[in-house]
Amino acid sequence: MSLRQFPEGFLWGTATAAYQIEGAWNEDGKGESIWDHFTHRQHTILNGDNGDIACNHYHKMPEDVALMQALGLQTYRFSLSWPRILPEGRGQVNAKGLAFYDRLVDNLLEASIIPNITLNHWDLPQTLQEMGGWVNRESIDWFAEYAGVVFEKLADRVPLWTTHNEPAVLAFMGYAFGNFAPGIADYSQAYQTSHHLLVAHGKAVQLFREGNYNGEIGIVLSVNHYQPNSDRPSDIAACERMYQTNTALFADPLFKGEYPQPLFNWIGCHAPKIETGDLELIATPIDFVGINYYFTLNIAFAQWGGLFKLDSTQVSAPGWGQTQMEWGVNPPGLTSVLLDFKNHYGNPKLYITEGGCALPDTPNYEGFVEDWGRINYLRSHLIAAHNAIADGVNLQGYYVWSLMDNFEWAHGFFPRFGLVRVEFDSGKRIPKQSAWWYREVMDRNGVEE
Repeated sequence: MSLRQFPEGFLWGTATAAYQIEGAWNEDGKGESIWDHFTHRQHTILNGDNGDIACNHYHKMPEDVALMQALGLQTYRFSLSWPRILPEGRGQVNAKGLAFYDRLVDNLLEASIIPNITLNHWDLPQTLQEMGGWVNRESIDWFAEYAGVVFEKLADRVPLWTTHNEPAVLAFMGYAFGNFAPGIADYSQAYQTSHHLLVAHGKAVQLFREGNYNGEIGIVLSVNHYQPNSDRPSDIAACERMYQTNTALFADPLFKGEYPQPLFNWIGCHAPKIETGDLELIATPIDFVGINYYFTLNIAFAQWGGLFKLDSTQVSAPGWGQTQMEWGVNPPGLTSVLLDFKNHYGNPKLYITEGGCALPDTPNYEGFVEDWGRINYLRSHLIAAHNAIADGVNLQGYYVWSLMDNFEWAHGFFPRFGLVRVEFDSGKRIPKQSAWWYREVMDRNGVEE
């Protein structure tokens, strides 16, 4: 076997999100989030699960940081709970909530782990949702106020910042399909949300620059690879529509200062209202883009295929099956996604900010999981990332999703993505085989093929 060596300084880490791990949903002055509200309704989450306790990270944080250190992590990507810091979404700061993240950052630095903070991983304060949420243009200023509070407290020690995680998922799963919080099914609201998220991103980046903070700031996008079902023009056009509404809708204004006009022509009355100066603000230069890649989709024209007249099918590469969530496994798709950003968006600095899979882990009598399937998944995707670097992609790091098994949104606790097994009844953490394998990858700054 040969070692695929990564560039010197390549960052290795794991990622989590506040609502998925913290718990303590109403403790120490924290306000209600849209995910608290959504999960407390009946029939929204598989098995009636919620994140009230989740992994109890709020109370186990020092233990979790010590575990990260034992696993050899170089960097840790996590999100902040907006309503833990600003219970009403704006105005009065909750000192206890902000102090939690202050301690987390200090603990990480003491463990020589680089903090990478995401400001918005979907848990908008419920009070702001009741004022219209992201559809309300005032959300741009709400987000800027929140970002300013956090920058002032933490930016002296945090070198990596993300404004939003996967705005496409928040906008469409939350506002177009109703499967995620806040549970709205309205395409017009989804596209307006997309636009306001991008303008809010630009305003937060501008605020960061004005503060002369020493770190870097960017955004994290969910980027799938799309391929047409055939060479028929109808399939090719359907594939392009899918690409435009999921990738170009966000990357084009960020890097080109414009939206994809063919998409807006197609969606017609659902197109967002754009004010003078918005596109310039969205295109405020950023330092990096985070790429979350999970699957490749085959796209075919379908007469009864909804607004976009298409069907999408998961595609696994030869020799691969599907994950626990019935997602295809397609490592070459990751290479294609990374090359797309190189070829169409000026080869920006990239991090893979999420990569991983949910598997039906089977623990032994001690709770240990020999998850060789996850190891093979990660190995193949790291090789795919290395192939992209060899082709000139400016890729600077990889974050495994996730550090630990957690609350997986509408799927509840059923899917297990973690390098660390969590026994949710006791809260016990048990590193899986993949955690120790990943430590070796980090130590060697390379992966064997």
